[in-house]
Amino acid sequence: MVSTGAAIGIALVALGLALTPGPNMLYLVSRSITQGRAAGMISLLGVAVGFLAYLAAAVAGITTIFFAVPAAYTALKLAGAAYLLYLAWQAVRPGAPGVFAPRELPQDPRRRLFLMGLTTNLLNPKIAVLYVSLLPQFVDVERGSVALQSLILGSIQIAIGLAIDALIVLTAGSLAVFLARRPGWLRAQRYLMGGVLAALALRLATDRGRAAA
Repeated sequence: MVSTGAAIGIALVALGLALTPGPNMLYLVSRSITQGRAAGMISLLGVAVGFLAYLAAAVAGITTIFFAVPAAYTALKLAGAAYLLYLAWQAVRPGAPGVFAPRELPQDPRRRLFLMGLTTNLLNPKIAVLYVSLLPQFVDVERGSVALQSLILGSIQIAIGLAIDALIVLTAGSLAVFLARRPGWLRAQRYLMGGVLAALALRLATDRGRAAA
């Protein structure tokens, strides 16, 4: 069974990643502002299925391949750190729009909304790093089934991620208007997110821990 510390740890990681900018957040915000909350929620269903696909891979033990090959594990961590640094730069670079700055998107049918949400999540390096490099570090082989622990930990992450994403979809329009009228808050939001991303990148790159296999 998963320890309380592991559950809290993965919950904090999931919350931190859900609140930092990435492909999922950018797409859901833009879709919700451009086409409305209903379109945003349909897109979120696709994101949810993407989370389940990653969880299925984790439970199946696919992630352990990376820990069996130290070079692959190190390369993955460095690539993940580099990507988070890229996101940090995108957040703070001069002239960069905020996450809640409207982006024009075409009016898509429901099927395409779902598929776009799914594809965005499956191709999201931030989520891949979470499931391949971070989640396994909270698994303890001495506490029972690794698959069951992965299922529980992944379910915690999915619940938190979807809750945050749903809140973003429902409030995207209001937040966009609020921030547009307060440029100082918009700049603070950009630098805060950039700082969090840079800190996560540094932690990921310098962490020498390995998950139990």
